[in-house]
Amino acid sequence: DIFDYGVGFPQGDYLLEPQPEVDWTITNPPFRLAEQFIARAFETSRRGVAMIVRSAFLEGIGRYNNLFSVNPPSTIMQFSERVVMHKGKLSAKGSTATAYCWLVWDMAHDTDDTYFDWIRPCRKQLERPEDYE
Repeated sequence: DIFDYGVGFPQGDYLLEPQPEVDWTITNPPFRLAEQFIARAFETSRRGVAMIVRSAFLEGIGRYNNLFSVNPPSTIMQFSERVVMHKGKLSAKGSTATAYCWLVWDMAHDTDDTYFDWIRPCRKQLERPEDYE
């Protein structure tokens, strides 16, 4: 079954159902399926892929051998402050012990070099009270 969750695009099982070709795939994949989501995004994205993942995703011999050594991201952006992500809810007072980063594969990037930087603390400047209503 294909569902529309109000974003104007058909929604379904990303890994199993046919997907349209898009310019960019930008998402927060389930941690245990992140490698499969990235591989699928490579198949369906013309210009790039951006995934917000737990920073621990950067670790692992298997992930290095199967993903990062074969197709390194063009950019890794590490959050300098913790990103509050709780399943199904957003809380102004939320906290987390989990570190996150953005992994970006820009198809126009013509080198295997990965640019690494930090996202400065910005939560206070970017959040608004109405974000939590």
